[in-house]
Amino acid sequence: MTNTSRRVKRISLGLQGAGTYGAFTWGVLDRLLDEDDLKIDSISGSSSGAVNAVVMADGYAFGGGRRGSQQALRRFWTALGRTMSLSPMARTPLDRVAGNWTLEYSPVYHLLEMAAAFHGPVLETPVSQNPLRNVLSALVDFDRVRRCEELQLFVGATNVRTGGGHVFIRKELDPQRVLASACLPTVFAAVEVDGETYWDGSFTANPPLAPFLQLGANDVIVVQNNPVSRSQIPRSMADIGNRANEIAFNISFLRELTTLQNGLGIPDEMNGNKMVPGAPRVHLITGLDSLSDYSISSKLNGELSFLLHLHELGAATADTWLGQHRDAIGG
Repeated sequence: MTNTSRRVKRISLGLQGAGTYGAFTWGVLDRLLDEDDLKIDSISGSSSGAVNAVVMADGYAFGGGRRGSQQALRRFWTALGRTMSLSPMARTPLDRVAGNWTLEYSPVYHLLEMAAAFHGPVLETPVSQNPLRNVLSALVDFDRVRRCEELQLFVGATNVRTGGGHVFIRKELDPQRVLASACLPTVFAAVEVDGETYWDGSFTANPPLAPFLQLGANDVIVVQNNPVSRSQIPRSMADIGNRANEIAFNISFLRELTTLQNGLGIPDEMNGNKMVPGAPRVHLITGLDSLSDYSISSKLNGELSFLLHLHELGAATADTWLGQHRDAIGG
């Protein structure tokens, strides 16, 4: 519940990317935005975490505030779910009856992975474009995002040529840069920005944490939705490819978190191996206990019913976390 009598605590949010598990993060954000004593001043994200960050800023800008962000997030994820209902990549009738969220028995799921193996790392064309482009362009006012001075935004991407991470800041964000952050190379063509090509930001920072040190943040809440372990071993080539990406996405996060715990600062994604001292307190709101039990293929399940299920799970997880750990913020 909202409690305006509490001392206001400033927080930064780090949002992981994990496909449609971003709807879990939506639920967490929805719950955190109910708390008037938690002042969000900066957000970083990669992939679906970046999407959540820009949607939040769009709603927050020009007086929209917390309620504006909540409305924008619900509008975006609901529209995405309705759009995905038209996709041929869907659960089988048997899985629907059984209540399974998996896509591993969907022929289109496997055909998509096979097609990706054939077309390879080509440049963007109308055929290889990420369908997220149309949803972002229609639902997010990037002019509002760029002018949202209440929030600092940091969106991570991976430079294909150099192999290094790059962080886009709020004032330069547009659909192209967010798509660069959300570009899975096994599915979509690399995204070009200012003459450089980019893949998913989660390969190098999931999410970027160094910008928070530069801002002097004291408390960073990381919303963790990318499973570290899985209850089942992948068997199909499609699942193996997605699991490999999942593991890769966790390496940078685990490295940064370990370094933070040792009090040595973390690598600055924008400046190679430069170390930034003065680590903030890092808090984890994690859904891994539940999300790890879902099939790997479910990260591509965009059905509205699944997104709403993940939202409820995220909101409940955040509510439990607040009840147990709120006092650790600013402590």
